[in-house]
Amino acid sequence: MRDFKIDPEHVVSDEASLRALYEATHTLASLKCMDGLDRHAEDFIRLSSFVCIGTQGPNGSADVSPRGDAPGFVKIIDWHTLAIPDRPGNNRLDTLVNIVANPNVGMLFMIPGFDETLRINGKASIVTEPGLLEALAVNGRSPRSAIVIRIREAFLHCAKAFRRSRLWDPEHRQDRSQLPSLMQMLLDQTTGAPTDMDEMRKKDADLEAEYLKTMY
Repeated sequence: MRDFKIDPEHVVSDEASLRALYEATHTLASLKCMDGLDRHAEDFIRLSSFVCIGTQGPNGSADVSPRGDAPGFVKIIDWHTLAIPDRPGNNRLDTLVNIVANPNVGMLFMIPGFDETLRINGKASIVTEPGLLEALAVNGRSPRSAIVIRIREAFLHCAKAFRRSRLWDPEHRQDRSQLPSLMQMLLDQTTGAPTDMDEMRKKDADLEAEYLKTMY
């Protein structure tokens, strides 16, 4: 497959040209943006078990990371402030390193089965205050840090993307067998996956066992 090259003649390079391609947004879309949480946004967060957080590094590189736990795992501190526990991961620390360099973040909250989402933008800090971390503990284990977000914008997002993708529709779920296991794909991309299927199944089982030990 050859690299795709963009014809500069067809690149939109300024906001005026961009907006000329689309009709004006309707009034409700312009008015819906809040500078904090109302009762509907609070209820949405309490029901949410999954959030994606977008960050940007010092060199401008962007990153999006998923965060998930039991519904309401994101703590509402006040109507302008949220706290996300940093549960154990692979210790790449991409999101945290980016926040240290550039505190501006964007978040997308999802509730399984809901086609609507909640978008929140704001400024984040990495916090290690013991009382906060204790409040975010699960099974007696506190996170090492929390991402505390000061909200700048909060607004509900319509269902079109989820309706188009049919994300929650069981009839449109892809069969997991259409891709190799995560461990096999990672090994293919790095050191090479074993050709012996028994050995590969053992590595898959080891990963599942690791999940159980390191979830919190």
